[in-house]
Amino acid sequence: MNMMSDPAASTTIRQVWSEVLVVGGGGSGLAAAIEAASLGRSVNLLEKNAKLGGSTGRSVGSVTVSNSPHQLRDGVHDCPEHHLEDLGKINAKLNLPTNVELSRLLVENVTDTFRWLLDSGVEFFGPLPEPPHRKPRLHQVLPNSRAFIYHLGKRARKLGVGIHTNIRAREAIVENGAVVGMRCDTDDGPVEFRAHGTVLATGDFGGNPDMVHRYIPAMAGVEPINPHNTGDGHLVALSLGGEIVHPQLHQGGIRFQAPPERWITSLPPWRIVSRAMRLAMKYVPSWLLRPFLMSFLTSILVPDPKLYREGCILINKEGRRFADELGMPAPGLSQQPEQYGYILMDGNLAEKFSAWPYFISTAPGVAYAFVADYRRSRKDIFNEGRSLAELAGRLGMVPETLERTIADYNAGSERGGRPALESGPYVALGPVRHMIQFTDSGVAVNGRLEVLGEGGEPVPGLFAAGFTGMGGALLWGHGHHLGWAFTSGRIAGRQAAYRALTADLPAQHH
Repeated sequence: MNMMSDPAASTTIRQVWSEVLVVGGGGSGLAAAIEAASLGRSVNLLEKNAKLGGSTGRSVGSVTVSNSPHQLRDGVHDCPEHHLEDLGKINAKLNLPTNVELSRLLVENVTDTFRWLLDSGVEFFGPLPEPPHRKPRLHQVLPNSRAFIYHLGKRARKLGVGIHTNIRAREAIVENGAVVGMRCDTDDGPVEFRAHGTVLATGDFGGNPDMVHRYIPAMAGVEPINPHNTGDGHLVALSLGGEIVHPQLHQGGIRFQAPPERWITSLPPWRIVSRAMRLAMKYVPSWLLRPFLMSFLTSILVPDPKLYREGCILINKEGRRFADELGMPAPGLSQQPEQYGYILMDGNLAEKFSAWPYFISTAPGVAYAFVADYRRSRKDIFNEGRSLAELAGRLGMVPETLERTIADYNAGSERGGRPALESGPYVALGPVRHMIQFTDSGVAVNGRLEVLGEGGEPVPGLFAAGFTGMGGALLWGHGHHLGWAFTSGRIAGRQAAYRALTADLPAQHH
């Protein structure tokens, strides 16, 4: 890809000017645009989809923060240094080098970012514990992750950010060694968006089959949770001599299919709704609040691996067992007919997974979901039969196939000490799919979030944030990726705004 602009061609292409350009309309992109606009810069934000959201709008919605107002209110004394140490403990199992500079950038700035989110109108419930964090640091957005996009989008528009949807940034425009904007595709033809500073906030590359095949071949063909994350920013950086740090790192696994849209998962992200929820979660008796919480909990989370250790098995749509559940069963799921299957349990296991500590899914510190919760709140994925034949009929399987599968499993030696499945009623949870949650790697950046190009030197005028700008920071553990999205977005937007003070572009274009 030739990233050098053609001056002759530029005279025939429509141009749009601003001081700062942000590519990507998720959490990190909105944070960058707001920060730059707050410093008095003119800002254009490009989103290739019809509406804002990105991975932030699809997330669980937790942010991990030390020294938050919520902690102080509850008498929890915490500090960024301890947060950094605990973050290191969580990521030690990856056995990969982390970018300590960026990790420290997160923990030392996320508290201010959290207060910034509160000032933007976002409400949280917490703090909630999540070991090995030594203090409760998890804060859950209310009523759902769309609140981020709603409130930040509103704040961006109020500041005058030009938000342009259905526009895809295709390549960087480079003049005199500096990035001065992006060449874009629109329904009306190519357009050049030019600016002093450009922030890449385009998410990860899990939705780009070629990049997944190149960097994570074991996940080739696996469906991403966000198919719109096609690595656009990564490709721009690579074309300028940049590199992807830890390109093989990703998070994925077995997940339930998305639930049908319901009123309870479609609550408007208005502040009055969020505050009412927060008060309810604090004061309403748990037995009364539980059905409400479960409608959220069973919508967003993954089945717990303990299911397989205790004896549940995986079957495909034909009723055949296809993997060792105690090994790495997820990749095998993507090789099955239509790439889905079911988690099967008998009556004994269904009774066992009806009370603590045997839960089907959990949101840390919020609640645990059991069989009865899925029976009530996820009727679309809860299937039950008094016999295997009855269950097979409900799932559209040949009864004899499912009965033979269970008979072979019970008689074989592959159970690994797990109990036989021999008592009804039988329960099948699913469909479940093997999915790429996200690729956990970004392009190389420095502490100012400038993209590094040839020889590790900063590319003038180009910055990256969110998944695109992770730069080797290891952020496993709930709440760190969103914390990084907003924090890095704000820092990258600020740096792009500062760039506008010194960039040498014609005055009439400002």
